[in-house]
Amino acid sequence: MTQPKIRISDVVYNAATQCFEAMVTVDTGTHAKKYACEIEAPITMSFEQAAQGLRKQALRRHKTRSGMYSQMRRQVANVRAGRATFDPRQWLAQLGFMPSDRAA
Repeated sequence: MTQPKIRISDVVYNAATQCFEAMVTVDTGTHAKKYACEIEAPITMSFEQAAQGLRKQALRRHKTRSGMYSQMRRQVANVRAGRATFDPRQWLAQLGFMPSDRAA
């Protein structure tokens, strides 16, 4: 199993709850899920330690599939079969806007 890519964004420190809060995206390649994570820690904690805690919480939620998350699936465009390509000259000729080859 490959390790999912993790992106941490919008990291803030909430002084009222004394927590680091962030939006953490776990991308497995086929889909991406965003988790709103928070860890209780003092404001003096280093950013690297806070990021590690937020990353662990997101991975734990992702593996247990619990809690609330936002999911973005990769969309592949469908091939439109059975439809002729659009030819603007032919279309204009059908409408009568193209000069005809007939002499008057």
